[in-house]
Amino acid sequence: MKELYLDCNMGAAGDMLSAALYELLTEEEKERFLAELLGAGIPEVEIKAKPGVSCGIGGTRFEVRVHGVEEESVDVHEHHHHHGEGHHKDHSDNDHHDHEHMDDEYHAHDHHNHDDQPHHDHHHPDYEHGDHGHNDHHHHHASMADIEHIVSGLKVSEKVKSDVINVYKLIAEAESSAHRTEVSEIHFHEVGMMDAIADITAVCLAMEYLKPERVTASWVRVGSGQVKCAHGILPVPAPATAWLLRDIPIYAGDYSGEFCTPTGAALLKYFVNGFGVMPAMKAERVGYGLGKKEFSAANVVRSLYGESEAGLPKSEETDQVVELSCNVDDMTGEEIGFCMERLFEAGALEVYTVPIGMKKERPGTMLCVLCRETDKEKITYAIFKHTTTIGIREKSYDRYVLDRSVKEMSTKFGTVRIKESTGYGAERKKAEFEDLARIAREQDLSIAKVRELIGIL
Repeated sequence: MKELYLDCNMGAAGDMLSAALYELLTEEEKERFLAELLGAGIPEVEIKAKPGVSCGIGGTRFEVRVHGVEEESVDVHEHHHHHGEGHHKDHSDNDHHDHEHMDDEYHAHDHHNHDDQPHHDHHHPDYEHGDHGHNDHHHHHASMADIEHIVSGLKVSEKVKSDVINVYKLIAEAESSAHRTEVSEIHFHEVGMMDAIADITAVCLAMEYLKPERVTASWVRVGSGQVKCAHGILPVPAPATAWLLRDIPIYAGDYSGEFCTPTGAALLKYFVNGFGVMPAMKAERVGYGLGKKEFSAANVVRSLYGESEAGLPKSEETDQVVELSCNVDDMTGEEIGFCMERLFEAGALEVYTVPIGMKKERPGTMLCVLCRETDKEKITYAIFKHTTTIGIREKSYDRYVLDRSVKEMSTKFGTVRIKESTGYGAERKKAEFEDLARIAREQDLSIAKVRELIGIL
């Protein structure tokens, strides 16, 4: 199966995603891709794809200019901020997050320059553009109906048109939710709108060229801090981005600024099937889509394209879990057992205890709970409620699990459920214990004899 994996450890923006996918194409495909993108007829837009380097890693930067102007974004920083030329001071020790979007012959630029703010400022209805020195093009607005009209006239396949409109609808829905208004009332600034259409069209067209059967991605860095908009100062991720990233695993990371834009978030939401660590695959091609700013880490979206190993688990079976643990020495075994029941009810994946030695040579118990990030807060409350601990430790782990399923097998004693697990070259079958116990009681047999009779251990 052809698999595409997107490494979003430095966030996601339309220009970075399109550049990362562009890099996966063959030289002949790149030529055709750029020609088709440039000939698509996106009004007043120039697109370039230029080679560049971030932390010594070579990749591609996509640059999009609308009316000859490339949008800038505005971040609010702890000390001060100034914009222009994409040099914004960060809260962290890094100097500038100058995310240079690519310059090649093709302009696909997202509202995310990992500079202070992603270039998503362009299409956000609230983003303030006046300080950028661009003049009146920023005052032209368009509705979702106008966008659909523009996209319907592009010289690309009907599949690409449909994908572009569907991605933009996600952005419109996000803006609608953020502003608590109808989608029909949302209007986009012209420059930001055309910039986003270019980015989205580039990604949708690249997907048509690559035709991955499955798309997966890492957890997404969103950054931290604040963004300056026309209506005031908003937290990062911006409301529209946060809405789009619901049910997607995200984290702030150690750099301030906005790392995931609405355009990037919408593209991930639309195309990605699962989020987690890299799946088992044979990568045939690797690409790097460069951002505008420079950090101590390579500012890239990395793409890997290749064949998934037959029989190995898909990425949704490879996830990240949180371990919460605490030590207690003043609870009875019955109390600990009751606590374990409550923790499973609260959504714990695993709960187990380890005998330990504590201060003053007292014997104690370490309680360990594995859970998903989304259940961490609920599990933390449950641990404090049902134990005597005054502190909880936390660790994060990557978890590799086999692909599991339950099948029913007919036997002379009735139906027995069989749990099957496969992957990583392993195959296991196990009869459901409750079914074995039922038969043992009914037939007055031992569990071992029932397993022997039905032929499943």
